[in-house]
Amino acid sequence: MLYPVYVFMGDDETAYGMEFPDFPGCFSAADEWQDIPRMAQEAIGCHMAGEDAPIPAPTPIDRLTGNPAYQGGVWLFVDIDLSRVDATPQRVNISLPRSLIAEIDDYARAHGATRSGFLAEAAKAAMR
Repeated sequence: MLYPVYVFMGDDETAYGMEFPDFPGCFSAADEWQDIPRMAQEAIGCHMAGEDAPIPAPTPIDRLTGNPAYQGGVWLFVDIDLSRVDATPQRVNISLPRSLIAEIDDYARAHGATRSGFLAEAAKAAMR
């Protein structure tokens, strides 16, 4: 989905600064212009991580252009992959041996976790 991003212009010694009006408190920077989309995706992903809040719709640009807080830069629309931002739980169907499921359940229970929570943390650890 295309989101407006305000880019404060950088120079030889200063990175491009970014603000995201639809994600208050979210900001980022990029040393190179071509890195802005990647850094924007990363910033919004970090900003929304662990949040149990709905993802806001993009604000129409005509509601933003007159804001005096946005001076000295340019508006850019960045395509944000919301599937990488949405923390809404989703049911998945996987097949595992029953004995492994029993081991997972025992381990998770002993550590105060659920099967889903344990598998999610194990997947994150494996991908690091």
